[in-house]
Amino acid sequence: MSLEELLKEKLIRRIKPSSDLALKSLEHVKNDIDTARILIENEKFDWALAAAYNAMLQAGRALMFSKGYRPSSKEGHVAVIRFLQTAIDKRESERIMIIMNGTRKKRHRVIYDEMDIISEGEADQAVEWAEEFVARVGSLIKENINYRK
Repeated sequence: MSLEELLKEKLIRRIKPSSDLALKSLEHVKNDIDTARILIENEKFDWALAAAYNAMLQAGRALMFSKGYRPSSKEGHVAVIRFLQTAIDKRESERIMIIMNGTRKKRHRVIYDEMDIISEGEADQAVEWAEEFVARVGSLIKENINYRK
């Protein structure tokens, strides 16, 4: 799906590109990852996965802000994932999308359906994926900021 299709379907909308908003969002993402680690230490694995997913979601939003987009209120989480598919190299985005979307679905189950379904290993893996994703998105944002200078 292209950016134009996402705009036409009103999943995303244009805003003024904001390096400041993007970088501030990335700073908050680090708190989510730290929180996820504390939750794992306290054996709160479901919530650790939710915090790790939130770090990925907010990092995706940060990339959107840097490029001049934001999710509309319609299907916000899915809008970020679909945007990322257009903004990241196809080969790389496939892996990221599988990880992020799978984590999103597990988070949804934890929040709305079932509790105590995430193992310590799954929580640890989610945090590792979040750190990898945030690092990658951070480098894309910095490239984007430098490109605009």
